[in-house]
Amino acid sequence: MKKAKFVSICVLTAGLLIACGDNNEKAINGNENNNMNSPGEENLNNQNTESANSEEKSNANELNENADNIQNEANENINEHDNELNGDNEEDIEPLYQIENNVTVRPIDEAPEEVVLLTIDDAPDNYGVEMAEILQDMDAGAIFFVNGHFLQSEEGQQQLKDIYELGFEIGNHTMTHPNLSDLSEEEQYEEIVELNDLVEDIIGERPRFFRAPFGVNTDYSKQLMEEEEMQWMNWSYGYDYFEEYMEAEALEEIMVETEHLGNGANLLMHDREFTKDALKGIVEGLREKGYEIVDPEMIK
Repeated sequence: MKKAKFVSICVLTAGLLIACGDNNEKAINGNENNNMNSPGEENLNNQNTESANSEEKSNANELNENADNIQNEANENINEHDNELNGDNEEDIEPLYQIENNVTVRPIDEAPEEVVLLTIDDAPDNYGVEMAEILQDMDAGAIFFVNGHFLQSEEGQQQLKDIYELGFEIGNHTMTHPNLSDLSEEEQYEEIVELNDLVEDIIGERPRFFRAPFGVNTDYSKQLMEEEEMQWMNWSYGYDYFEEYMEAEALEEIMVETEHLGNGANLLMHDREFTKDALKGIVEGLREKGYEIVDPEMIK
């Protein structure tokens, strides 16, 4: 529709300019034929010719101006239509899943049940971007829960941008990773809302998901979730903070073979080197067991 409209306008403009050119040519040819007249007639003809040429130029300028106005208006309409289409596309994305009991991913209606959610906490530290690249290569989504103290430098902010631009959801994991139960309401507000503001300044989007450090939420933090229109979540299981699993092979095995793995499991991992090294094997192992990695964008 947009291309057809633009082509029609171009054809109309070209036709107007050609018609104007033909009229000018006829006026010039007429002047040449009249050069054989008497001096008095010649002067009169010259005056008439100058008047005609002036009128033709005025008409041509007016036509060109009208054509430019038509084209500018058409471009504005096209841009407005593009914006409407983009808005419609965003609204057309219907969530397929929701978080049940602030942990488990449950399907809405007929969405597949055999899914798991990957989450990466304490990002972007040293390996977050590499982990995002691994997951992108495997077409596996994840939520990267970020800490504000990693975003105080230009390097940290660029890492966050890189993760976001690779297509990953950015979640809020507080500014400094405190236990919220030890903080006043004002301090909790600073930890959560100020990080939302900071993330928005960096990537242009506020986090939709929140995970409290140590899984400790408070009545006030839950109130903030409502005010900020966020979903808070804990996790089904995680192992990379236990010493015996701080090694890629051991971590890969337990993340896939644990008895806690099931439909809708919410998997906790961290921005660490051995977790990064285990990540590909974890995703492959989960898929071999019949689980797909849910896209966080599809979560309500």
